[in-house]
Amino acid sequence: MTRSKSAARPAPAPARRRIRGLDAEQRSAQRRSQLLDAATELFAEQSFSGTSIEQICQRAYVGTKGFYDHFDSKEACYIALLEQITAQIQQRVAEVAAEVAGRDWGQRAAAVIGAFVHAIADDPRLAKVTFGEAGGISPTVEKQRRGNRRWAAAFLESQWSSGPAPDERAQRRRLALALATIGGMFELVADWLHHHDDGGARDDVQTLIDDLVEFVGVVYAGREVLT
Repeated sequence: MTRSKSAARPAPAPARRRIRGLDAEQRSAQRRSQLLDAATELFAEQSFSGTSIEQICQRAYVGTKGFYDHFDSKEACYIALLEQITAQIQQRVAEVAAEVAGRDWGQRAAAVIGAFVHAIADDPRLAKVTFGEAGGISPTVEKQRRGNRRWAAAFLESQWSSGPAPDERAQRRRLALALATIGGMFELVADWLHHHDDGGARDDVQTLIDDLVEFVGVVYAGREVLT
């Protein structure tokens, strides 16, 4: 006995409901983006500690339930935001480093540091979110920030190195120096940012770039003498 053609056909999948041209998955992604945008604005305006989940939801035009669909807490929202900003910075810096590969260190340093500064300073909110109150939020956030510094130190060391370290001790020394250099760079950025918050006139972005290039150049010269 043969089955009829109609019986052999699989049932069609139910069409996904679309609202304003978006399906459920797209609407969820849009709400998440709205929440992160609102969090960026509020954390920059009134700090992490001074912002509530309700304020983020109101600014994003998203209900509280929508917030908890994406984030377990305000801290989780901040970490997601920090990860997003960090990924953007890392991508931009890596792209520029690839563009100037093969040039001498002075040219590469100016280009890469310039890319880093513009990635955070062209939109001052990003600098505030990443270099403002972030250090005192929680151990989890601090772990994330330290991970970012280790990535930056490894990246800097890869730009500095002309060859592999002769032994494990030398490699640790190189990475330690790179990590200390990144710490100094981040402190200069934070000082540039907070000087304006304390009532002083903020130097322009190029001045910050020049200060960072000079600082890294001095460390690099010392590194060359030591190694």
